[in-house]
Amino acid sequence: MILKKLKNFATNKNQKRNLITYSNPESIITEEYRTIRTNIQFSMKEQKYKSILMTSPSMHEGKSTTVANLAVSMAQQKEKILVIDADLRNPRIHSIFRLNNSVGLSSILTSSSSIEETIKKTYMRNLDILPSGPVPDNPAELLGSKEFTELLQTLFQMYDVILIDSPPVLEVTDTKILANQCDSVVLVLRHGKSKIEKTIEAKKVLKFAKVKLIGVIVNEKS
Repeated sequence: MILKKLKNFATNKNQKRNLITYSNPESIITEEYRTIRTNIQFSMKEQKYKSILMTSPSMHEGKSTTVANLAVSMAQQKEKILVIDADLRNPRIHSIFRLNNSVGLSSILTSSSSIEETIKKTYMRNLDILPSGPVPDNPAELLGSKEFTELLQTLFQMYDVILIDSPPVLEVTDTKILANQCDSVVLVLRHGKSKIEKTIEAKKVLKFAKVKLIGVIVNEKS
């Protein structure tokens, strides 16, 4: 299922980091994110998905920007949304929302910080962020730990929907570990960059991990 083909709107680095769904709610791109939100809700019609993991086959395919803008769009519907930056190796969510990343997910999983000390409020009432925190030596082990499973269960009680930004699925094993703990997965592609063979391979990897792939978002479709 193609959730949406987003038209080209990011032409430079600063624009890529722009939260257009927040800064320009009347734009065409913002409306396209609303369409993605609606399509996901339709796909949830028969089964409520609490956690949605978003990944891509490779790096630089617009995954983190898509996660951030979709989260804003969902929060605008009065749902209580949490974004977890689980890309512990190459985090970007904190920079998009301009948040401090000195503590985050890795801090909780290593018991150096509590949930209350780590989750960041945003300028939107219904949207919170759990940044990645300091880059750990063992990201795969942390994400596959009992502590991460218990953390997710706690957060499920606190939020309506949790969006998880994960590393590219073909780059490291982290995403396979994460996907297995989430209700659903969305694959983000970039028009003209994502290779067909890598996209097919990513789908095979996710299928092998026995996850629920609910759709694909194509960035920068002209």
